[in-house]
Amino acid sequence: MEQATRPVRVLLVDDQPLLRTGFRMVLGAEDDVDVVGEASDGVEGVELSRRLQPDVVLMDIRMPRMDGVAATRAIVQAKLPVRVLILTTFDLDEYVVGALRAGASGFLAKDVPAEDLVTAIHTVAAGEAVVAPRILRRLLDQFGTFLPDPDAAPPARVDVLTEREREVLVWVARGLSNAEIARQLSVSETTVKTHVGHLLTKLDLRDRVQAVVLAYETGLVRPGS
Repeated sequence: MEQATRPVRVLLVDDQPLLRTGFRMVLGAEDDVDVVGEASDGVEGVELSRRLQPDVVLMDIRMPRMDGVAATRAIVQAKLPVRVLILTTFDLDEYVVGALRAGASGFLAKDVPAEDLVTAIHTVAAGEAVVAPRILRRLLDQFGTFLPDPDAAPPARVDVLTEREREVLVWVARGLSNAEIARQLSVSETTVKTHVGHLLTKLDLRDRVQAVVLAYETGLVRPGS
């Protein structure tokens, strides 16, 4: 007899009780998701992450005492076995890039359809990243003025990539999925997945979210390109 898969344990961190209730109702209807706790600010969110060690934290950005960026950074720096999925009210939120740099595994808009939220939670729990391509492109375009000079030579760490891997990294940074990159390069999706895996390993990055931020920070991709 096969052992049943353990439900994904989720912690809700949001200062608005009504939103927490809504998320709890949506997730409570899923057999493979278990909401293990709720927090109303970042300080409480970090404390509960330490105590409960959920698989995924659904983290709001703007909260009293400690915002979602600082809370995400604290969770990541504590090396807790917890993945953070940021929830934002608006597509363009000046805190989101900071949250990604702090180590968040991705972000979604708070009005995301229920089925997409559940899928994202499972994706993040499995160790992958959730990137909303159109939102990420707009964010990086919006705040591109804060990024380094794109004409500067890429740092040595990017030079460890093969020409194909750098090409794949550029497409990843522009928000394309593996399937879309495969069509652009006329190769199989499996081949693209292999290239992504290799470049993440070479650059010592956790997931494609960090790869996107690195590509923009190093000037490998120009904002608006």
